[in-house]
Amino acid sequence: MSIHEFTYAIMQFIQAHQLWALPIIFLLAFGESLAIISLIVPATAILLGAGALIGTGVISFIPVLIAASLGAVIGDWLSYWLGKHYHKQVISSWPLSKYPKLVYRSEQFFQRYGALGVFVGRFFGPFRAIVPLIAGTMHMPATKFNLANISSAPIWAFVLLAPGAFGVPWLETLFG
Repeated sequence: MSIHEFTYAIMQFIQAHQLWALPIIFLLAFGESLAIISLIVPATAILLGAGALIGTGVISFIPVLIAASLGAVIGDWLSYWLGKHYHKQVISSWPLSKYPKLVYRSEQFFQRYGALGVFVGRFFGPFRAIVPLIAGTMHMPATKFNLANISSAPIWAFVLLAPGAFGVPWLETLFG
């Protein structure tokens, strides 16, 4: 099954089973934000699609925004916790051991930007889940990490949901 087929199947499922929308969105955002798992979870495309479902009135914006934000916060927090408690063991294990350049770039990014790097890192694909892990391995204070994590998650979720949520109604008025 291709990513497009998987995304389409999830979107169809959410449309048909709206009660499952929030748990699915939460799990996708969690997976997208969790180190290693984020490399295989096609959450970005599905969250963009969820925005379109919001725009068509199938699901509600605020609950989906909250579910995506909470999933992202908890995924990043778990990545941070893993890094803090398992240090370099995590980085030297599969699959990160296969991506030393990504780990190195994440370390450089974090050293340069600190807590701001955690905030900004959420918006850059491969760095999204690696930066919190690196923040943990580098023993970033939990307060600074949590501030960056909690403040960036709703903005990230909004950025992914807004094009569909607001673009679909706008296009309908434009071409409707």
